[in-house]
Amino acid sequence: MRTDDFWQLIDRARAGGGGEPEAVAARVAALLAERDPAEIVGYAHHQRRVLAASYRVDLWGAAYLINGGASDDGFEYFRGWLMAQGRAVFAKAVADPDSLAELPQVRAAALSGEEFECEDMLAVPWEAYRKATATDLPAERDPVPVPDLNDFWDFDDEEEARRRLPRLAALFAEPPQE
Repeated sequence: MRTDDFWQLIDRARAGGGGEPEAVAARVAALLAERDPAEIVGYAHHQRRVLAASYRVDLWGAAYLINGGASDDGFEYFRGWLMAQGRAVFAKAVADPDSLAELPQVRAAALSGEEFECEDMLAVPWEAYRKATATDLPAERDPVPVPDLNDFWDFDDEEEARRRLPRLAALFAEPPQE
């Protein structure tokens, strides 16, 4: 499976009605389960690459601001949610995490406190493989390396958040204007 195929499958699931991330994940798993098992393995490989590419300190900081905190698992689930938003949103957020402040649902979350996570999106290849073969997805032989996160900053430091992620900090770190 090529990278374009990976994202086209997600886009097709997004177009399938309703943009709720869990529904997108279920549709991706169903569409993927109709394919050859080798393609499902290819999807799993691309998903690992996408997750590794998004394992970035400033994106973690964005997830922390938006969700009011982000543990290791919380950051994984946030990136699952981000993947369910499609390639364009995902790529823009990886390149510029502060761009998430442009998304209407993120802007609304500044008032509602909604959190963005989708663990189901991370389980898609395992669900699809089990549906297609009634067996477990084979273990990855050549795992994708995860970048080192040596540039951590204190996500609770509002001044640092305003410096690094000014648009998100204006939404989530600043006191609301009455």
